[in-house]
Amino acid sequence: MTPFRDALTALAALSVTGVTNYGMDTVPENLDRGQLPALLVLPGTADDDRLFKDFGRGFQAVAFSNGARTLSVAVTHLLLLAPVNTRTGRRAHFPVLIDTVDAYIAALRDDVTLNDTLIEPARVTLEIGTFPYGGITYHGCAFRHVWALEV
Repeated sequence: MTPFRDALTALAALSVTGVTNYGMDTVPENLDRGQLPALLVLPGTADDDRLFKDFGRGFQAVAFSNGARTLSVAVTHLLLLAPVNTRTGRRAHFPVLIDTVDAYIAALRDDVTLNDTLIEPARVTLEIGTFPYGGITYHGCAFRHVWALEV
């Protein structure tokens, strides 16, 4: 049983129209324009140095000795749309970004437990902004997932 790996694999298989999805075993060190837009599965939360997140609960066991044990984990699914440059501002990318976020939400709505790898629907927040990756800063969106896994 590999609950965390199975959930990460299911997240990488989430089909978002017009986006290349890279799982944790295939995330490239650098991206070129031909690979964009891209979704990167990143265990943990990107660019956040807090050791324990406000939303994470760690290992939990129910009061019953033979009850299910759960693990709460944080994962970032990072959408990188286009490199930040001086010729086009953030506003130029908003229409495609919003359409891609809507496509992501629709794909997740159709599979909220990621192929039944989660014991409850994923809790997801999103943060639109600019994100560094591979030495380049990109316009994009960080989908911050918090999952409950049975261990």
